[in-house]
Amino acid sequence: MKAKEVLRRYAAGKRDFRGVNIRGQSFQGKNLSGTDFSEADIRGTNFKNANLTGTKFCKAKAGLQKRWVIVLLLVSWVISGLSGFASLLGGMAIALIFDSSERQQVFGWIVLVVIIVSIAVILGQGIERTVAVVGTVAVVGTVAGAVAVAIVGPESFAGAVAIAGTGAIAIAGTGAIAIAGVVAGTGAVAGTGAVAFAVAGAGAIAGAVAIAGAGAGAVAGAGAVPGAVVFVLLSIYLGWRTLKGDPRDAWIRSIAIAFAATRGTSFRKANLTDADFTGAILKSTDLREAIITCTCWRKTIKLDRVRPGTSYLQYENIRQLLITGEGQDKNFERLNLRGINLKGANLQDASFSGTDLNRANLQNANLSRAKLVQTLTA
Repeated sequence: MKAKEVLRRYAAGKRDFRGVNIRGQSFQGKNLSGTDFSEADIRGTNFKNANLTGTKFCKAKAGLQKRWVIVLLLVSWVISGLSGFASLLGGMAIALIFDSSERQQVFGWIVLVVIIVSIAVILGQGIERTVAVVGTVAVVGTVAGAVAVAIVGPESFAGAVAIAGTGAIAIAGTGAIAIAGVVAGTGAVAGTGAVAFAVAGAGAIAGAVAIAGAGAGAVAGAGAVPGAVVFVLLSIYLGWRTLKGDPRDAWIRSIAIAFAATRGTSFRKANLTDADFTGAILKSTDLREAIITCTCWRKTIKLDRVRPGTSYLQYENIRQLLITGEGQDKNFERLNLRGINLKGANLQDASFSGTDLNRANLQNANLSRAKLVQTLTA
């Protein structure tokens, strides 16, 4: 149904639009308060700045339209492919360890040590911490590249680039995996990894032929394969870790979610006071700056894949509380939960010390032995 028709019927007094297909329509700035959009298809629908007070979206399907899912998957595959191709350089450089030239062997060992250290930091502290280290190494790597080409040979330039680009390769690969996972799930992650492997494999063969033809050493070309495999596997692992919500890579996850939500359902700056999203699918939905006072999120699906802005939805433990209604013996201290809807929630023995609960709906909530020291309520 077109937006114009929905608005015409709304103006005529109709409020029941259950099961309607308004995919990709725009209601920006419109008043649709009190409307029932339960089980409606609202993928890609624009509700920016709309008044949706008391509106029902129970079991509605929000997120990306299929064509944008395909587009974003293709983008992630391109990024993954570029990452896979770039990872060949590391493998080619490391393979210099087995070269007949002593100088090339030394350079190969240097590249191997730097890459191992970088990977260790990435796995232990996350990519963000690694960027600072790799940033310094990148400068050294650039200078080393110029010197290496002049002294050791053209194939050593791959090592310099690999040193300088270790972090970038990991970020690109991880980002591609994360985007695929956010947009289309586990199957897409496997597909994105397969693309990286395919590109890396094809590049390795081409690289081996080119390098051998140039007389730079067939060993370096052959070494591209295991090197590429290591980098691709690292990217897949980091992408999986990011999707699981590991705090070390939270920023990549946030970027992937933001990227996936660019063409998804938008409630940005909309008034969702008393709105009901019970059982709704909310993947790739923009909720930045939306008014979500007393909004119901019970049993929602993919609430962790929304773009929450600075609202209470940014907290993982709060999202779980809103979905399940179970908060017994949990710690919710010193959070801004202004306007949250905890109606009927089990909050027995929970701690809200120092938490802002102004305008929160605690009707029928079990607050037995809950800690409310210095809690703001009104």
